[in-house]
Amino acid sequence: MLGFLTARRAGLDDPLRLRRAESTRRVLSLQLNPDRDVDRIHGNGINTIDIEAIEGRYMLSGGADGVIAIYDLENFGGKPQYTCKAVCTVGRSSRYVHKFSVETVQWYPYDTGMFVSSSFDKTMKVWDTETLKPAEVFEFEGNVYCHHLSPIARKHSLIAVGTTNPKIQLCDLKSGSRIHILQGHRAEVLCVRWSPRYEHILATASADSKVKVWDVRRSSGSLFTLDQHNGDKSKASSEAVNTAHNGRVNGLCFTGDGLYLLTTGTDDRMRLWNSATGENTLVNYGKVCNESRKRLQFTVSRGCSPEFVFVPCGSSIAVYTLHTGELVTMLRGHYNNVDCCEFHPDYQEVYSGGKDCNILAWVPVLRASDVEEDSNHEVGKRA
Repeated sequence: MLGFLTARRAGLDDPLRLRRAESTRRVLSLQLNPDRDVDRIHGNGINTIDIEAIEGRYMLSGGADGVIAIYDLENFGGKPQYTCKAVCTVGRSSRYVHKFSVETVQWYPYDTGMFVSSSFDKTMKVWDTETLKPAEVFEFEGNVYCHHLSPIARKHSLIAVGTTNPKIQLCDLKSGSRIHILQGHRAEVLCVRWSPRYEHILATASADSKVKVWDVRRSSGSLFTLDQHNGDKSKASSEAVNTAHNGRVNGLCFTGDGLYLLTTGTDDRMRLWNSATGENTLVNYGKVCNESRKRLQFTVSRGCSPEFVFVPCGSSIAVYTLHTGELVTMLRGHYNNVDCCEFHPDYQEVYSGGKDCNILAWVPVLRASDVEEDSNHEVGKRA
């Protein structure tokens, strides 16, 4: 660390190298924090969480009980022991609450005044955070598995929606209407993700074992369908041509720079793809347990070198090195299956939710010198 600081001070090194090195150290030291609790609001499993990117302060959660909660992650007391309080909830007593399980929640990328939720009650609701009332409600013919707003879009305000219908719906926030349908899948669409690099590029995953990448400006179908065998027909049976997995594909996640796409399937495999060409990079992550019939929310670190993948795996979270496939560690603390996890890039923390109704905070261990400084500060205060 001193070497990095000296080189940066002398102008011999890029300041980003120091930041990446420290971010990587923090991720590698992640542990369940016994001093930080998150209010227990949900009476049933937690399916989805999302941390807003504006301040990195507020977190949304959606549960199988239909309840939505908003938490404040800020520690105002300054003490190491604190609870992340739920500042407001859309509970069972609200007339606007989802009737069935909430499958996806997401903050509007540019403003915490709005968020979007989708549910098995066949609706997607756009909420006003101040009033906790829906400003817009989109209704669908089947259960809604997932939705996603582009984190970077400036030229469109589309929400991609995956339902039990194989057609992907594109809903426009500005007009409040469904403006486009993407056809190509043959089974329910379990996951949709916009690229964080190109605002018109969308990836979709389905129970038909396929992952398709679309340019929503084109009306002629998908750009390409991911093929686990990279076009080698000798390895693929006639039915398995252009399949991403040998089972349902229920997880999608782009890397922070948008250059790679990760997919997970019920064949207990995770694959890394070049998002520009659709090529399978053939990174071997080994067996990645995946028994979920619905969407699996996993996440990738940002600002580290190398980057890491956090994947729910039974009642644990498996941490892999992105480009080598090495299993770094297993984060254990939940009492039941983990369904979602989210990386907080500002503090290199991970939050996870599971069927045990708990949200757990995984926090980097302080360096020995940091601990000494903290204790000296406390002693000084007492004196």
